[in-house]
Amino acid sequence: MELPPIEVKKITYKEKIVFEKVTVPTFKRIPKLYNKNEACFMFVEKGTFLIRTPYQIINFDKENALLAKCFNYFAETTPEQRKKHRTIELIGVLLYPDIIKEIFPYPPNKLPSNRLNVNKVHLNKLLLNYKESINLLIENPDLADEELILNKLKEFIILVTKTLKSPSELEFLTQIFSPTQFEFRKTIEKNLYSNLSLEELARLCSMSLSTFNRTFKENYNTSPKKYINQKKIEKALSLLLNSSLRVSDIAYRSGFESISTFNRMFQKVYKKSPSKYVDDIK
Repeated sequence: MELPPIEVKKITYKEKIVFEKVTVPTFKRIPKLYNKNEACFMFVEKGTFLIRTPYQIINFDKENALLAKCFNYFAETTPEQRKKHRTIELIGVLLYPDIIKEIFPYPPNKLPSNRLNVNKVHLNKLLLNYKESINLLIENPDLADEELILNKLKEFIILVTKTLKSPSELEFLTQIFSPTQFEFRKTIEKNLYSNLSLEELARLCSMSLSTFNRTFKENYNTSPKKYINQKKIEKALSLLLNSSLRVSDIAYRSGFESISTFNRMFQKVYKKSPSKYVDDIK
């Protein structure tokens, strides 16, 4: 997947990025750009975008922030968002277990909750003020010595713990760094009409393409391409017969990359164009 040019200003601690400002031209879809054992909190400075997780799609703008633990997901924009915003700008706080242990030295107890996968956090005044202080550091990196960086990370963890009403900082950290398990079939069904490529869908399932194809056949007794195309056509046909949407909107909602792709696949299955099929029924 070709990524758009990304401008990054950053503050590092022990060669790891802990605070950053990311500016990226408007894009269609990009994968998570974080390191493996890492959680993040992203303030939206400019623009709007979506996060596609295995189970849901969440919209983010300047009034809220993204809190995400380590797993595969995509940032996306709709055609309307791409027309409205030329760039998207984010200010991020990145968390790593080895650095956090310098601030909270006692390892947290293992907890069963995994609710902190991707959270949409509404910004209060304390978090907004914190964002401005991080932005000041990023723009003036000479101010950021090691002691200040650790103090700002500690401040962040305390603020987010209180914002999320978590019982303690250690419980919050346990949840944000605990592994996440997603059900394969549920991930597939939640993303059938997403226009994800098979490679992207495999990534969302945290699998290689070959493992994904094998797992898919074990679960559905057919190939992913055949199954997904069939479901997209079925949804498109239902929309054609039961809505007044334009063909272009139906193609988009059914997960096709373009009207031409939709028309070609529909013609292959039903031996008629979508409009001709509807006219003949009426």
